[in-house]
Amino acid sequence: MSYLEKLLNGIKVEWKPLGEVTELKRGTTITAKTKIDGNIPVISGGQKPAYYNSVHNRDGETITVAGSGAYAGFVMYWNEPIFVSDAFSVIPYPSVLNTRYVYHFLLNNQTWIHNLQKGSGVPHVYAKDLANLTIPIPCPDNPKKSLEIQQKIVAILDSFTELTAELTAELTAELTARKMQYSYYREKLYSLDKNKVQYLPLGNENIGKFIRGGGLQKKDFTETGVGCIHYGQIYTYYGTYTDKTKSFVSEEFAKKARMAKCGDLVIATTSETDEDVCKALAWLGDEEIAVSSDACFYRHNLNPKYVAYFFQTEQFQKQKRPFITGTKVRRVNADDLAKIKIPVPSKEEQERIATILDNFDTLTNSLSKGLPKEIELRKKQYEYYRDLLLTFNK
Repeated sequence: MSYLEKLLNGIKVEWKPLGEVTELKRGTTITAKTKIDGNIPVISGGQKPAYYNSVHNRDGETITVAGSGAYAGFVMYWNEPIFVSDAFSVIPYPSVLNTRYVYHFLLNNQTWIHNLQKGSGVPHVYAKDLANLTIPIPCPDNPKKSLEIQQKIVAILDSFTELTAELTAELTAELTARKMQYSYYREKLYSLDKNKVQYLPLGNENIGKFIRGGGLQKKDFTETGVGCIHYGQIYTYYGTYTDKTKSFVSEEFAKKARMAKCGDLVIATTSETDEDVCKALAWLGDEEIAVSSDACFYRHNLNPKYVAYFFQTEQFQKQKRPFITGTKVRRVNADDLAKIKIPVPSKEEQERIATILDNFDTLTNSLSKGLPKEIELRKKQYEYYRDLLLTFNK
């Protein structure tokens, strides 16, 4: 019999509503204007402190649940003075429950808690609803033994949490270093000797031309048909290149649409941020695809991946910035994009550069390979044991 089986074997468990075994207490409203600057975290509706205050209204071990906003229901643990504002606290009765035990239990029910959100405008999660969630209390007739068992469960889960956090920090640091290395080599690869390589405007007639997209809106999407790319998807769905589209339009619609061909670069010409405007991807599919308005495509005789990676360089960004217009929505028009200069080495050199950057891109950004997958596996391992230790028969 394993340690876990021995720990949980034959244990009598009683399920009780949180409202009976913890104090659920609303926070006190405070705003950025009414706070007094200090070092006390103010817990509100987000996943991290909203700001910092000079006084606290909770001390010691405290569990907080975000009260409103997109992250309403988000659970956090604190063991320091905090100020609970647009949130509520969950403080277990110490004679019955271990605070970390309750915290891990709530994490195990995080999705359920998020689903308590109410309201058509700003969503809210209320303490009175969470109070109905029942929590398993082992050996309820023997409080001392109950707390001992809870502490053993906490020790196991805390060790997994700590190991996961350490490994995630290490892997994240390594991933960050790889990205910095990737960025460094990308800039280096495009910093070609001007005495040996021509730097030509993208709109040079010997290189390529920009064609504006148009007419395509999300309401035009169909289940199947002719492939299409909407400018918003360039930010949220695609990487540096693709040979398949997420969305489609009818053949009838495609006849009147602006169509990109294999090798064309599809560019989002509007964004809310200067950094993201002109995010681009190379279309490598065999079929022509429709391109939406607020986007354009670049038809050229260069290596498609070479051009796509160039749009990610600081060299490109630096030339792009003076052409950005607009206030809330930032944009760069195709005529200005045509003025940006790109180094034009031989076809063989373009291929070599694209291949090197492909390898870096796979290593740093793929969700199915390398470090991101390792981080995800460690998190799932912790979640598996948390579920195993906190799932009792009712």
